Amino acid sequence: MSYRAFLDGEPAVVTAALTGGVHGKEANPNLPETPEEIGEAAAACREAGASIVHVHARQDNGERSFSTERFQEIDDEIRARAPDLVIQHSTGATGAPDEQRLQPLRTDPAPEMASLDMGPVNRYHHLTSENTRGTVDTLYDEMRERGIKPELELFNGGQVTETYQFLERRDLVDPVHTTLIFGSGSLTRPTPENFLALIHDLPEGATFNTLGFGPHQLPFATMGLLFGGHVRVGLEDNVYYRRGELAESNAQLVERVVDVAETLGRPIATPDEARAVLNLG
Repeated sequence: MSYRAFLDGEPAVVTAALTGGVHGKEANPNLPETPEEIGEAAAACREAGASIVHVHARQDNGERSFSTERFQEIDDEIRARAPDLVIQHSTGATGAPDEQRLQPLRTDPAPEMASLDMGPVNRYHHLTSENTRGTVDTLYDEMRERGIKPELELFNGGQVTETYQFLERRDLVDPVHTTLIFGSGSLTRPTPENFLALIHDLPEGATFNTLGFGPHQLPFATMGLLFGGHVRVGLEDNVYYRRGELAESNAQLVERVVDVAETLGRPIATPDEARAVLNLG
């Protein structure tokens, strides 16, 4: 993707990351946790312009769940309310064994997409999401067997290099779809220079989401739209609408980025257009 794609009016795919696996309602009471809440949030995001929903599962007490059964409940709620949405399950985790991380891939039907973290991420003071090459390959092999498109999550520039090595080990259906993540800690430092360096270093023909954590969500989404990419927004990545003001919903964050795209003259993809852009199915 490139600035040429922006000028040519290629549709932008909006992904809504509804829930996440770290913070909960203590961070923002509007964050959905139950299957019904997640289903309602997904439908509202579809109405607002999202074509993909990035899904985590929570237990009844709000803690992270990896169980196939819980993901199945969530998917059923989403499909009942917004049947054309592309569902993307998270396989990311801290400290969970591979077998546990495979569970979200085993719903019936399988999700059309799933995230695949391409390397380690430091979390808090004593925790690291390891994401070894063995884990990456194990998760991808299950995705390929079940016809699931991977979304390669790149937390820093070193993981772009790791992506090239991954593509030497495994054959992916084009286009390779990535998410470039900007923020603090192990993430790529959120500067325009780093953004430009990463998009120019991606594999030829790759598509990309732009994901900025917290206050970086809106400016990096705007840069992604300008340079022919796609965007991810939502309460997983940012619980605020503006400084000091909590977001009312995931849909509110989707509406804002859709407004930006429309102001820039960039069309927003419908779910079926997203399937065509990303070559799903």
